[in-house]
Amino acid sequence: FEAAAGLELTDAMRVHVGLQACLLILNLDPGYYDGWRGVVLYPGDFLVPKQHVDDTGVVHEWTEELAGESWEHGPVILSWDASRSPDEHMNIVLHEFAHKLDMRDGRADGCPPLPAAMSSHRWRRDFRQAYERLCDIVDRGEPAGLDPYGAESPAEFFAVASETFFMNPVLIAEDFPAVYRQLRAFYGQDPLAVLRQGSGQNSIGG
Repeated sequence: FEAAAGLELTDAMRVHVGLQACLLILNLDPGYYDGWRGVVLYPGDFLVPKQHVDDTGVVHEWTEELAGESWEHGPVILSWDASRSPDEHMNIVLHEFAHKLDMRDGRADGCPPLPAAMSSHRWRRDFRQAYERLCDIVDRGEPAGLDPYGAESPAEFFAVASETFFMNPVLIAEDFPAVYRQLRAFYGQDPLAVLRQGSGQNSIGG
């Protein structure tokens, strides 16, 4: 762990971030986090230089304010303000560490390496259909239960779906049931069943 921009790093901060990161791999092989090291905490959102070359070869450069970022083979960078106050709509720690799982096979494409019992074909089919549906909703300007940022790319959809799976499982289960089933199989966890058990309701399978 490293602190940036004058933030004073404490053990409580390390534990807070570390516990959330561990939630994702609770029933996965810890090797999913191999191949990189380092978590950098900023006090708040941080500025990142961005560059894009368009179809005509023109280079566009700008600065973007972010609450989190994951680098392939590099660190996870987080805003402490965003990290310490997760809610059902946003959990930047789960989001960025989900990107790390996605990058485990060398590319962030919304399909992390899957356990042997899972079908990558079915995963890609279910996630593609859900991603395209979210994109259609956002393009029409209609309200989306899932964070519209998930429409940015398949990789962002996976990260948004993962954080929502743990923070607001009812939303995923109701709006994108096929994605919920895939995430339940991948993570080996069923947050919806835990939620319903805690509230005294019967859980449903599928």
